[in-house]
Amino acid sequence: MSLQGRNSGTGGVRGAVVVMAKAPREGLVKTRLSGAYPAREVVQLSECMLRDTIALAQKLSRVEVAVMCPSEDVADIEAHVPADVHVVGQRGNGLAAALASVFEHFVPRFHRVVAVDSDSPHLPVAILHSAFELLKKNEVVVGPTEDGGYYLVGASSMHPRLFDPASLGTDNARDALLGNARALGLSVALTEAWYDVDVPADLSRLAAELRLEPARAPRTAALLASWRPEAHDDERAG
Repeated sequence: MSLQGRNSGTGGVRGAVVVMAKAPREGLVKTRLSGAYPAREVVQLSECMLRDTIALAQKLSRVEVAVMCPSEDVADIEAHVPADVHVVGQRGNGLAAALASVFEHFVPRFHRVVAVDSDSPHLPVAILHSAFELLKKNEVVVGPTEDGGYYLVGASSMHPRLFDPASLGTDNARDALLGNARALGLSVALTEAWYDVDVPADLSRLAAELRLEPARAPRTAALLASWRPEAHDDERAG
């Protein structure tokens, strides 16, 4: 399987959406939820969110969808995603290395590249579309989360120093990323602020929204409906 980018001769692909992921294994994914929910359910949640995020990205027209993950997770991720989704192992460890790997690997093949986390399967597809539109006039696009982080980063060129691990490890990751972009003289646009699922309160919020609109992330919605996160809330309260 090969990716069909701007240099492939197809001419129809406008960019790539790369989902950042880890293999759904106990102790590796959604660790900030593991104290509140059984480990097995956290792993199932991670898998459902990844698959829903991929399905979300595939709703965009003329966009290739791929996954970037730690190199040791490639085989496990391939077993959980559609066969037409290319899975690539990152170089190095951590988020900064993963982001640098995304743009290093995909920018030479595609006109625009958008990296999105797998913690926001309920993201409106219009936001992903807007990221590609913003890249027409800006060098970098960032999707801010409500907690000071970001759920999306897009670029049309490779900027290694943009993902300096020393600065991206600060408390406010979004400010650090934007500061790096300013220091490099890059034009930056922001997409709509959104939230990802890191802690139990985020998951409760997501569950409530998906009860009303399960089609936004159907696998995640079905899982949450089956094990009723509010029941776990009752257990913790008792």
